[in-house]
Amino acid sequence: MADHGLRERKKRATRLLISNVATGLFIERGFEEVTVAEIAEAAGVSKMTVFNYFPRKEDLFLDRHADRLEELTAVVRSRPAGVSPCEALRRHQHALLAAGHPLSGAIAGGPGFWWVLTSSPALMARWYEQEREIAAAFAEILTEESGEAFRARMVAGLLTTAITTIFAHAMGRIVAGDDAETVRREQVAVIDQAFDLVEHGVGDFPG
Repeated sequence: MADHGLRERKKRATRLLISNVATGLFIERGFEEVTVAEIAEAAGVSKMTVFNYFPRKEDLFLDRHADRLEELTAVVRSRPAGVSPCEALRRHQHALLAAGHPLSGAIAGGPGFWWVLTSSPALMARWYEQEREIAAAFAEILTEESGEAFRARMVAGLLTTAITTIFAHAMGRIVAGDDAETVRREQVAVIDQAFDLVEHGVGDFPG
């Protein structure tokens, strides 16, 4: 058991090393300009090792998706009785913001990440694919709970859009030059506005 735990820690450390090296190179030169072979050499591993951990080059940069997907689905699936998926995800977004988590979007180090992401069509395509994976996971859970597949897909799409728009709003402000602390403070209201729209509907907006 101890050996298994040690192996897992080594694997996590290697994965993190490769991802960190890749991210540094991408931010320095751009995603399209860096090869997997260069990443492997800089990380001191083989090219095959890189692909063992990251089957797709895009996932070297968007490496938080698997953990994010697992966490978001757990938030919805394991929410307390009487708490809606909307409210559970609202609380989760507030918790990310309060903790200064990178996935809150309201962090000072965001511009480098955003530049790499938005300047690469391949990364943007993978980003949107990850959004669809999150929506599909939400829809599966909500369909199981309600038995109403159409409504589940609609709600899942709205919840996913809220999460991604909250992130993009904060990141966009910081990239535009707004003070990160100001963005973080004002993001509290942004989160509530986003989930209020999901919960209560758009009404006659922009009427």
